[in-house]
Formats: sequence, structure tokens, C-alpha cells
Amino acid sequence: MSELPEKQAKRLKSLLQEAETNLAAAKELLMSLLGEDDQVITNFNQNGEDISGKVIEGIFDGQMMIGPDGKNYPVPANYASKSKLVEGDTLKLTISDDGSFIYKQIGPVERRQIIGTLITRDGSFFVEANGREYRILLASVTYFKIRVGDQVTIIIPENNADAHWAAVEASL
Repeated sequence: MSELPEKQAKRLKSLLQEAETNLAAAKELLMSLLGEDDQVITNFNQNGEDISGKVIEGIFDGQMMIGPDGKNYPVPANYASKSKLVEGDTLKLTISDDGSFIYKQIGPVERRQIIGTLITRDGSFFVEANGREYRILLASVTYFKIRVGDQVTIIIPENNADAHWAAVEASL
């Protein structure tokens, strides 16, 4: 078999993975910009500044904060990724008078680290570890420059055997 078709197949596979990554990034960005009622949410302030406004406490589900009323509040993926938020963490959301959202982690759950391998399925990223798959945020994939097949250290809740999401600690 000629090297040319093999190189073309590898290049095509690489282009498809890039396209899937870009599509997932676009979907995640859209989700972080739209609230429950599809209204654009602006000015995510990640500095933790104490700004007057409505305060809501909720639980992080791996991607969103679930308020006490069951309503979903979009957590910026970059904040969740850089803060290494895990399912079950308690967050405080301040919706300031100007409409900006300020999140602060106020109750981290017990955590443990495990090592796994990055995989992709249906445009989403997962780390396969200990016979399970844990979904991770695209922001973590791009921040750590992780590629499918790379070994990754992830953080999962210590006492939540049903967790579906993980935070990325490091790429190995």
C-alpha cells in the first residue's frame, strides 16, 4: 500500500477531530451565553468581587449550577475549568444590579484524583478511567491542550459513585 493514501487518511482523521472539537466549542460557548429562557447573559465577572444584587446558592452539576428552585444557571466553562469545580460543589451566584453573574465556590466536596485516557464521543469529551467514562468540559481540553488518547489526571467527587463529570487536574 502506498504511503500517500495512509497519510491522507491520517490527515482526514485529524481534520475531522478538529471539526468535532470546534463544533463542541461553539455549542459550549452558545450554552454559556444563553440562559434558561434563551436570553443573552453578559458580563460574567470571575473576580469574586462583592457586588450587591440577588444571591443564589446552588450545587454544581458538572456544567451548570442548580438552584434551590431547580432552575439551571450557566456557569462559565472557563471558570469551572480553571477553578477545577466538581459535581456536588456548592456555589454562590450573585446576580448584580447591572445583570452580571459573579460565581464563587463556597463549599467544595471531598475529592480524589485518578488517571485516565481522553476519548471523544458525539462531539463531547470524556476521560475513561477505572472502567468508567467521566465527561469533561471542552474548556479543559483546550486549556490543557489535551488530544484524544492522551493520559489525563482528573478530579472526581470522593463520595459520589454516580458522578458523570470530572475536572481536569493535569495532562500527563
